[in-house]
Amino acid sequence: MINQSTLSTDTEVVVCPSQIHMQGVKDNLRGDVAVGSQDVWTQGNGAFTGETSADMLSDMGIQWTLAGHSERRGNGESNEQVAAKAKYALDKGIKVLACCGEPLENREAGTTNDFVFPQIKAYADVFSAADWENVVIAYEPIWAIGTGLVATPEQAQDTHADIRKYLGEIAGADVAANTRILYGGSASAATAPGLSAKEDIDGFLVGGASLKPEFADIINCQGSENSLKPVNIGINGFGRIGR
Repeated sequence: MINQSTLSTDTEVVVCPSQIHMQGVKDNLRGDVAVGSQDVWTQGNGAFTGETSADMLSDMGIQWTLAGHSERRGNGESNEQVAAKAKYALDKGIKVLACCGEPLENREAGTTNDFVFPQIKAYADVFSAADWENVVIAYEPIWAIGTGLVATPEQAQDTHADIRKYLGEIAGADVAANTRILYGGSASAATAPGLSAKEDIDGFLVGGASLKPEFADIINCQGSENSLKPVNIGINGFGRIGR
């Protein structure tokens, strides 16, 4: 599907299939779409049965990896473990889609930042200034993923703005200004244009919609190659369960 689609040249697209499909996708995917991993390990090769190291990804020519996806955090990964994964990947030349996000109880209690900021702080504690040049933050409002609940563009913008402001406080003004922040709350062709129009929403981490024809519409939601700002999209699809 994606190989036959016309895609905006202003849009950076990354697809993150399951580990067993990465090589096949990379071998058969069009050249202007990068391939990433859905996860990565904290260390190099060794006695870590079932894990995927950044060294392995590098050997395969994989350019990106997710770190800290909500479903991984839901399995018990701590902020520190997620940050260690991201840092090791960066040290091996793999770019990182660094995920963060809050569950429904924090959104309803008005404590989104109390939950999300420690996740971001864990990244900042181990990233160097140079590392941030190869990092994209992906904000996932867990409560808006596959639940039927929808974050309004204003809600999403407010949290993205808070994240950018916090980045400035802990990592510096340059990092805050230059780091792309993606929205990962079940974006669709219908919601993408309104969301992408917001100042601090730089693109999307797309789930289930990446497996549908509307995926191309999300990529192209800002129009032609004359779009005013680039939209940078990370997709964790191809074989995902749920959403």
